[in-house]
Amino acid sequence: MNPKIKICCIKTIEEAKIAIKYGANAIGLVSEMPSGPGIISESKILEITNSIPHEIDTFLLTSKTSLNEIKEQHDRIKTKTIQLVDYLDEVELSLIKSIFPRIKIIQVVHVVDHSSIQDAIRFSSYVDGILLDSGNPHESIKILGGTGKTHNWEISKRIVESIDIPVYLAGGLHSKNIIEALEIVQPFGIDVCSGVRTNGQLDERKLAAFCTNARQC
Repeated sequence: MNPKIKICCIKTIEEAKIAIKYGANAIGLVSEMPSGPGIISESKILEITNSIPHEIDTFLLTSKTSLNEIKEQHDRIKTKTIQLVDYLDEVELSLIKSIFPRIKIIQVVHVVDHSSIQDAIRFSSYVDGILLDSGNPHESIKILGGTGKTHNWEISKRIVESIDIPVYLAGGLHSKNIIEALEIVQPFGIDVCSGVRTNGQLDERKLAAFCTNARQC
């Protein structure tokens, strides 16, 4: 089965249309973050989500760690999926599906070392999917994605083998390494931002090559 393709850091309706043209199953929309690319206003996110065909998934990337703040933000934007790029405490995480019974929740796990395997296993009890990225939430200024860097795919492979919910692979993917990444990790889906951009702009040539290579596996 071909991996689901999520194109992240979408900034305009035109970028969303280009991503969908080349086969994106989902687009990622980045709200306020402590660092990283692709941040746009909530009004722009709403404008883009309102323009997306129904069959395309829309991900709100949020760095908020309070359920009340996440709910208030999602009520304003109404994406189909919420991507948690930071870590909630155990109590709030245990309540999240009761707060969002009809919304998919994807938890980012930043693959730092082998302890990330246990993090993913723990989170998998509460959410609908895991996304493996290359940030570091423990830095003084949290790095929560968009690094353009790969991580240890052997750890990612172990995570895919250890949990029973969908896993997306992100972090430094591009057309030249996506086949190897898919062969090693075998994720449910893949997520790309900087690997299909040039000078911050969505690059149709890079996007086409990435999607073509991803579907060769």
